Amino acid sequence: MHLLISADGTIDDHEVKALELVCQRENISELFFDKFVQALRGKKERELFDTAIDRINDCNDEEKLRVFVILYKLAEVDGRVHHKEIKLLLYTLRLAKIEFEDVVDKALSSPALL
Repeated sequence: MHLLISADGTIDDHEVKALELVCQRENISELFFDKFVQALRGKKERELFDTAIDRINDCNDEEKLRVFVILYKLAEVDGRVHHKEIKLLLYTLRLAKIEFEDVVDKALSSPALL
């Protein structure tokens, strides 16, 4: 999530609020999230990306789809989808063997983040 929302070079208030809502909906405690963010500090973008792909590939197809729907909705929450967000999303979808159309279809039937 961090890579995606920071792909355009900024993390705005809408993205922060949406991320907080995702944590609430997914029952991710503030303590767990804070430890997660701390673990990311100082890591290079490539290392973050490789770790994210490894974690995604530990998921079953339904879980992967759910993750990508959240990422898709996070990408659009600030009112614009930056080309770097699209590139990152499409590349990770390919690596995870998930179809973009499946993500879009599921996202359209899922509640908005904001």
